[in-house]
Amino acid sequence: MVALARKTLVYEWRRFLPAMLAVGFAGLLQLLQIALVLGIFGSTSLYVTGSSADVWVGYPGTQSVGLGRSIDADLQSRLLMDPQVLRVEPYLWVDGDWRGPRETGGASVFVSGIDPAADGLMFSKVLSPTLRARLVEPDAIIVDRSALDQLGIGIGQSATINGQRVRVVGIGTGLRALGGVNVLCSLDTARRLDNDVTDNGPTYLVASLRDPARAATVAARLRGATSFGPYTTWSASDFAQRSVRYWLFDTGAGAGVMFLAGIVFLVGAAITSQTLVAAVNGSIREYATLNALGVGVGALRKVVLEQAFWVGALGLLGASVLGIVLLLLARSQDVPVVLNAPSALACIILVMGLAAVSGLAAMRSLRRADPATLLR
Repeated sequence: MVALARKTLVYEWRRFLPAMLAVGFAGLLQLLQIALVLGIFGSTSLYVTGSSADVWVGYPGTQSVGLGRSIDADLQSRLLMDPQVLRVEPYLWVDGDWRGPRETGGASVFVSGIDPAADGLMFSKVLSPTLRARLVEPDAIIVDRSALDQLGIGIGQSATINGQRVRVVGIGTGLRALGGVNVLCSLDTARRLDNDVTDNGPTYLVASLRDPARAATVAARLRGATSFGPYTTWSASDFAQRSVRYWLFDTGAGAGVMFLAGIVFLVGAAITSQTLVAAVNGSIREYATLNALGVGVGALRKVVLEQAFWVGALGLLGASVLGIVLLLLARSQDVPVVLNAPSALACIILVMGLAAVSGLAAMRSLRRADPATLLR
């Protein structure tokens, strides 16, 4: 009977083509939606994932990197006393108001003050040593290439942030931010741009360890030390996940995305089930003949489920090919899209679940596969 399901799909492909297109389109929407969600909300943890620090030290209760408060710089010496800590760097976050050379209006920028040394920890995965060395110059900044039009500026030109003059000395990639524009500069430049008189220290201290695999253990030990003071620590992976979870679940944006995903699934299931029902109805006399020859309804249901499986698999194949092309196109245009193995697996499960639900709905049509229908 399984061979019958495949042969039916081959010889009656026109009947099943709308179902394949419906499943493929729904799968493509799910794939692109997951990639965009991971890319957009993943940019909130870029400061962690794009750096090589293993442990972060910040203000207790901080929910995302951009929501930190200044901490005591003297903590750096305490961190270095831990036998696992190899190096410590300060990281300064400054909210800025941008005024460019062209009339683009104001823009919100997130200034990251980092150590411009070639072996610096912050943004070490997205900045080359040559590019970050340019930040040694006073008032030098680096911006993402996708933000040039938004900021109305080009390399070598000057602008102001919080009323202080800055000059673009380099263009980076992979520095997109959610809700603003990332601007990278040296710690000295960031301090001049910070007009908040309450900031008397860095926003974070980041540390590299002798054994990065022990980041969670070291963070827990430092967090539990009574001499460490009213500050807390996170491993890099924990802090990155914390930032993404905040934007996904605590800002309301994630709820909207999940609601949209549910709508896509329901619409895809409705369309696919109806096309499968129409395909089964079109072959109802053949199913009735098989029933008259002694094939049970249970076996016929397996045929329909097998057909639904192949409809889902072929639709998923088409969606994957088109999805890869669209993702490559999106990346070439600096659209933040990310697709990893767990998210791809989740998309496959959703699409095949959609096909299974549609197959279960189509099985109801087999109630009409009565041999008596052949006499009409």
